[in-house]
Amino acid sequence: MPINIPVNLPAKEILENENIFVMDEKRAYSQDIRPLKIMILNLMPEKEKTETQLLRLLGNSPLQVNISFLRMKTHESKTTKKEHLEEFYTTFDLIKDKKYDGMIITGAPLEHLEFEEVTYWKELQQIFEWTKENVTSTLHICWGAQAGLFHHYGVNKYQLPKKCFGIFPHIVQHPTDKLVQGFDELYYVPHSRHSDVKGEEISEIKELQLLSFSEEAGVCLVSSKDRKHVFLTGHPEYDTTSLKEEYERDINKGLQLDLPIGYFPKNNPANRPINYWKSHANLLFVNWLNYYVYQETPYEWT
Repeated sequence: MPINIPVNLPAKEILENENIFVMDEKRAYSQDIRPLKIMILNLMPEKEKTETQLLRLLGNSPLQVNISFLRMKTHESKTTKKEHLEEFYTTFDLIKDKKYDGMIITGAPLEHLEFEEVTYWKELQQIFEWTKENVTSTLHICWGAQAGLFHHYGVNKYQLPKKCFGIFPHIVQHPTDKLVQGFDELYYVPHSRHSDVKGEEISEIKELQLLSFSEEAGVCLVSSKDRKHVFLTGHPEYDTTSLKEEYERDINKGLQLDLPIGYFPKNNPANRPINYWKSHANLLFVNWLNYYVYQETPYEWT
């Protein structure tokens, strides 16, 4: 089944060209089916890129999914056009009385700040609290995962001596959990971050379980045992060229940065990267939608 997105959303044409099944509101409303309602809180600077990356994965499911986008009211984006935000995004005060089957909270380039120093931290805390009663399952990504772990469970983040940057192998820790059902015992995920959380701290919290871990990149995938919260420190949604674009951007700024690990063939940035994380990225999102959202959400919210 398709994802239902606004008819004029720029990502729609890209996804259709990739043969990903999308439909607009008019066709979706004509179907006698209970679609899942998924809200995406997009904190990334290049919001249109992130929209396309996430919709590509959400569209690879047999479930019909209605997508909405949320932005922070207490923060003004400097990298996304105001017209785009006004047409396709809503704010928390307009949806706080609604309920959603699932929610995705993206990352943000804010690892250098303490959480309390983030300008929209109080608004984000309100959203975190709201998800407890109004969202069946919330998927937190990268900085969003660190922020969610800190807010809900008091897990601290730590600055890394150098950026965790590249494609890293991960070992599945609980292969019987539905979220990693069908995963190979070893799989790969892109990471791009300056901070980390510690596996030993997570292991001490009885409500959480560590689902996958990397010797090089550390904690990757964590879920609450009631399936309401999923924390993903990497970026499996990244395009093939995402790390290349980040690397070139930072080098052009004059920053000192190592090549992304395990990314460029023969470790040569002139070579085109090869995507070897996409299949597990798709499986992760399908499993989350099916087992953590669809199988858990009520047919009708009351």
